[in-house]
Amino acid sequence: MTSIVKIPSMQRKEYDRLLLENHLSRIAFTKDNRAYIAPFLYVFDGKRLYFLPTRDGKKMDFFKTNPHVSVEVEDVAHDMSYYRFVTLSGRLEEVVHPEKKHEVRRMFADLIENRTLSENALNALGIGSHEPVSEILNSNRSMVWALTGVDSITALKDTN
Repeated sequence: MTSIVKIPSMQRKEYDRLLLENHLSRIAFTKDNRAYIAPFLYVFDGKRLYFLPTRDGKKMDFFKTNPHVSVEVEDVAHDMSYYRFVTLSGRLEEVVHPEKKHEVRRMFADLIENRTLSENALNALGIGSHEPVSEILNSNRSMVWALTGVDSITALKDTN
C-alpha cells in the first residue's frame, strides 16, 4: 500500500519572499453560497497585501455583501517541476486615510515601472494603457483595499 505524499509547508520568511517577488493574486469572494474568483494585481509592504480594485463589476457586489475572502499567490513552473503557493484568509477593508492611500498608489506605480510590466497592466487598475503610470496616483477610478484580520495562512512548496 502506498502512502500519500505530504506537500511541505513554507516558513514565514519563505512565504513573505513569495509575496514580495510576485504581483498577481487571485481573490475568492463568497455571497449567498456562491463563490467568485478574480485575478488582482497586488503590492505587499512586508505586513499587508494591498489591491486597487476598480469601482464596478461583480467583485464590488461580493465585497459589499461579504468582505471575508481568501487570497492566493503562486509561483509555478509551467511543467510543475517547481511550485510554491500561499493562501491567506482574512477581510478586505477599504483604506480611507489619504496618506496611506497615496502611499499604496505609489507602490503600484513603482510596481509597474520597476518591474517593467506592460502598459496593459494599467487596464487592470481602471486606467487606459495610453495614459501615464502617474495616473494611478490621481485616479478616482479605483479604491484601495487592504487585507486585514488574516486568520489562516496555508503556504506550501514542492518537495525539492
